[in-house]
Amino acid sequence: MTEFAIQHGWLLLGVGYLLLHLVGLGMALHVILNGRTPQGTVAWLMALLAMPMLAIPLYLFLGSPRFWGYIRARRAGDTRLTPVVEELVANARGMDLLPEQTRQFMRVSSELARMPFSRGNDARLLVDGEATFDAICAAIDEARDYILVQFYIIHDDGLGRRFRDHLIARARAGVRIHLLYDEIGCWDLPRAYLDGLREAGIEVAGFSATRRWQNRFRINFRNHRKVVVVDGRVAFLGGHNVGDEYLGLDPKLGHWRDTHVRLEGPVVHAVQLAFLEDWYWSREQIPELDWQPRLATTPGLDTLILPSGPADELDSFEMFVLEAINAAQRRLWIVSPYFVPDEGVIHALQLAAMRGVDVRIMLPARADHLLVHMASYSYLGDLAATGARVYRYGRGFLHQKVLLVDEDIATVGTANFDNRSFRINFEISAVFVDAGFAAEVKQMLREDFRHCFEAHPSDFEARPFWFRIGARLARLFAPML
Repeated sequence: MTEFAIQHGWLLLGVGYLLLHLVGLGMALHVILNGRTPQGTVAWLMALLAMPMLAIPLYLFLGSPRFWGYIRARRAGDTRLTPVVEELVANARGMDLLPEQTRQFMRVSSELARMPFSRGNDARLLVDGEATFDAICAAIDEARDYILVQFYIIHDDGLGRRFRDHLIARARAGVRIHLLYDEIGCWDLPRAYLDGLREAGIEVAGFSATRRWQNRFRINFRNHRKVVVVDGRVAFLGGHNVGDEYLGLDPKLGHWRDTHVRLEGPVVHAVQLAFLEDWYWSREQIPELDWQPRLATTPGLDTLILPSGPADELDSFEMFVLEAINAAQRRLWIVSPYFVPDEGVIHALQLAAMRGVDVRIMLPARADHLLVHMASYSYLGDLAATGARVYRYGRGFLHQKVLLVDEDIATVGTANFDNRSFRINFEISAVFVDAGFAAEVKQMLREDFRHCFEAHPSDFEARPFWFRIGARLARLFAPML
């Protein structure tokens, strides 16, 4: 090789290195202008400027703070559904007889949901997989007009095939069925499974984050919602996906502790509306559905559906969590399989404990996501410093997402206490303001606490050095997880 060729090669290498850093600098400017949290912004800045070769492709796939295109699709769909929204607003409950703290919580929650609380609803807790899928399959079997189905994960296993068979049977009986699955969550679902549904006449669509050109690299966005609606009269949502592990059949995780909720009443239409926004993104279609309001019971539960996700102008779910924490005066029980909140949430929890609130956080003892599990240990000292208590559920794997505030506020949904649920995933939660339902949730969680042991800061300090370093690093990069 001649000296000229060597010099030419070094020149090209230098130019390539300079261009790489210029691209990294350009992306760093994008992060500064569009970052949603200081922690995430700093983490991406450090990575893009120090390690552009690694960070640039990661940012292309993971770094976007917004889900471009969905907002336009949602607004277009909602415009055609304006009469539905107006009917739901007209059904809103007057809040004049409620305590001021509760009225404020309901007002803020309604603003975040872009929807009011509705009255005349009925809700039934479904504890664990058998109860959940027995109830869902029974409702499917009774469907007369249509069924809306949305899950993050569907497996082609025992439960997946049982669920499929119930849907196919109703489709062959003339019931219209629309099934929406997340393409990332269902990456290993065989094409034959979906083809069998389509051959039975079921409308099947995959929720793809990369569908529009602006999002062509954005595999980080997931639709984490789990929803079933039958005839506009009954709805289900909660933590369960469709797979044998959700029945406790995974030998590694064992018993699977999860919670779903069965809903009746006007709130079902709010669940239906959230499904249609996702369906409209995927298909740009709005199916003919039943929007006739029906009270399930009188006076019934005051219930709100809070859909949240990266298309929101605000960080809706995190702001809801902060409002719920600030509203707590006596009790605040949080249950989540993944607990990696930002500093604002930790500070709010510390302040609640300092006010004398009974702050308890229930997390799994077993891990299915190692980095998130490790990061949760790093919060033990911060929480214990002000009297907040952390418990580890030891009877199998804990996957439910439940919040209990005082004696009259409870939520059941799909959202976890981490950055992914706060800002990246599409989630959905049912919020209840009702003393009777909150009492049922409290009793359910008391039973769960019987299978827990309390975690202390010493548990973290007793861990090996590599674990403590890994936990701190995982917490540092929590905005990027």
